[in-house]
Amino acid sequence: MKICIVSDSHDRAEPLAAAIGKAHLAGAEAVIHCGDLIGANTLRTSLNLGIPLHVLHGNNIGDQMAMQRMMAKSGGVLTYHGQDAELSLGGRRIFATHYPHYGRGMACTGDYDLVCCGHSHVAEIIWQDNIKGGKTPLVNPGSVSGIGAPGIKEAFTWILGDLENMIFEIHTQEN
Repeated sequence: MKICIVSDSHDRAEPLAAAIGKAHLAGAEAVIHCGDLIGANTLRTSLNLGIPLHVLHGNNIGDQMAMQRMMAKSGGVLTYHGQDAELSLGGRRIFATHYPHYGRGMACTGDYDLVCCGHSHVAEIIWQDNIKGGKTPLVNPGSVSGIGAPGIKEAFTWILGDLENMIFEIHTQEN
C-alpha cells in the first residue's frame, strides 16, 4: 500500500490538493496530514479526490467543530484524530503527531512500523534507532504549503510512502 504524507498546509488548499492528486496518480490509497491544516475548508478540494484522509490538528488548531462537522458529512473519507493518531494501514502500525520531538520519542520505542510528524517545515526521512534493536522510519514531509521551507522559495514538499517495501520519497514541487 502506498500513502501520501503531508503537513503544515496552513490554509492553502491548492498545493495540498495538488500533492494529494499527484500521490493518488502514483498509487497512494490514503493520506496522513500531520497537522497545521487550520481551516476545515482547506480540505474541500482534497475530499473530492475520494482518498481516505487522516488529519491531526497541530499547534495551529483552527475550528475543531467545523472539522468534526466535515468529518461527519464525509462518508468516511475524512477522519479527524485531534492531537495524534495510531493507525493501521497496509498491515503496518503507524503513529502520527505534529511535533518532531514527540515523533522521535515514539520512534525510539520500536512499537511502530512508521512514525510521521511535521511542524519544522523541513522534509526529512530518518531511520531512528529504537530500544528493540531495530530502526523505525521517522518521516517529516516538511510543508506542503511551502511556507518557511528552508532554501526553497514557494515550493511545497510531501512524502510518498510504500508501506509494503518501507520506502519513502520526498517530493518537491514549485508552486
